[in-house]
Amino acid sequence: MSATVWYAARAGGVVAYVLLSSGSVLGLTLSRKQTPPWPKFAIEDVHRFILLLTGAFLTIHVGGILVDTYVPFSLGQVLVPFTAGYRPFATGLGVVALELLLAVALTNAVRKQIPRRIWRKAHYASFGVWGAATLHAALAGTDRGEPWFLLLYLGSVGAVAAAAAPRFSPPRRPEPRRA
Repeated sequence: MSATVWYAARAGGVVAYVLLSSGSVLGLTLSRKQTPPWPKFAIEDVHRFILLLTGAFLTIHVGGILVDTYVPFSLGQVLVPFTAGYRPFATGLGVVALELLLAVALTNAVRKQIPRRIWRKAHYASFGVWGAATLHAALAGTDRGEPWFLLLYLGSVGAVAAAAAPRFSPPRRPEPRRA
């Protein structure tokens, strides 16, 4: 198989990770109690679009891995976590991230037919998606030691952490009024 397939699979994974991180930042922005910096409908639309693009690049990533023959993966190995011969734990985390992402996407597809509290609880799996994808990228990625990847990776982790901080920090107490 040509090197083009391998480069496409690698690029698909990197772009999917950056898009997933961007979608996570937007999702965390939507979940805040504060007024978002842009109209909520705009953030929701961009959030949805970015995550659809994430799915497209994940398809390129997984499809390229399936087609590539240098490190052969079977369909079962990309569907069943921790069964791959190549870095089984790291690739298993990628499979877990993909399957959780599909579950979140499915609940989004039926969002109007299910109670909001169920959708919201299912949407918490997004934290697992991003966490598993982050570990997958750090442990399985062939570019993980490259300076450009480390900058991209640390920038993504920093952006998601900054967006998550207000969501998970304790509420501030108002300052007492002075007479």
